[in-house]
Amino acid sequence: MAGALPTTKGVKDHKIWKGIFAVSGIMVTLVIYGVLQEKIMRVPYGLNKEYFKYSLFLVFCNRITTSAVSAVFLLASKKALVPVAPIYKYCLISVSNILTTTCQYEALKYVSFPVQTLAKCAKMIPVMIWGTFIMQKTYKGFDYLVAFLVTLGCSIFILFPAGTDVSPYSKGRESTVWGVSLMVGYLGFDGFTSTFQDKLFKGYDMEIHNQIFYTTSCSCILSLTGLLLQGHLLSALDFVYRHSDCFLDIVLLSTVATVSQFFISYTIRTFGALTFAAIMTTRQLVSIMLSCVWFGHPLSWEQWIGADGAPSPVKGIP
Repeated sequence: MAGALPTTKGVKDHKIWKGIFAVSGIMVTLVIYGVLQEKIMRVPYGLNKEYFKYSLFLVFCNRITTSAVSAVFLLASKKALVPVAPIYKYCLISVSNILTTTCQYEALKYVSFPVQTLAKCAKMIPVMIWGTFIMQKTYKGFDYLVAFLVTLGCSIFILFPAGTDVSPYSKGRESTVWGVSLMVGYLGFDGFTSTFQDKLFKGYDMEIHNQIFYTTSCSCILSLTGLLLQGHLLSALDFVYRHSDCFLDIVLLSTVATVSQFFISYTIRTFGALTFAAIMTTRQLVSIMLSCVWFGHPLSWEQWIGADGAPSPVKGIP
């Protein structure tokens, strides 16, 4: 019995360090990612104050960078590039991930980043719903209570924006309604994505880079197809060509997105989708504070109440 204690303690310490690694990686990369995506979508470029409007192009750049890096990792580690799960399962993650990212970028045209960021605190509810249907999981009443309180706080934050914080694309309450609709789509698709990723990791002996490579490769094809069908590919390339600072922002965004994707997949594989949702929720305040300081977003008193009323769910996660 005495000899088993160090082993148990060692395993626990190892898991704690894994948790610190995951949380730190997600915090740093996604806070930078959030600031960059807001800069690209909401800050004008050039003397004529032009706005970058091609959100699907950003998805394509992010995914092709991530796909290339994951392929290099697989080849360097001498691990097979062959899929370990049916291709359509990778494609399901890819489609939902593209819809998630597109809704996220498009929402920035209508709501500010602090509003969008706090709204993401509500992602626990769709993760729990998808977890019930896909993974046949059951959750405690406390988990549902915390998720409800978080969502209530987020709703107050969204419905009572500061009057001076207007979108560069549209003005008035109608832009908020459309922005909320896009965020609802984001939360639904994002919940499915992380839950189905969790299911694949648990159902197959799958390397992190194997899943990343196939899902991002599918995303590259789908996003490129969407750009061609919309006729936005050449327009986006022309915009980037005329604004070199936008090109640099997109390169940096794609780099950070690639690193963050590793931490996201690592966290989901190691700790599960709901724990990942909890970690994402706890990092929202950092993103909100940074965005408010960096881009000068005002907060109404109702929004401060909503933020205070959205508790951290980490304690309710097993």
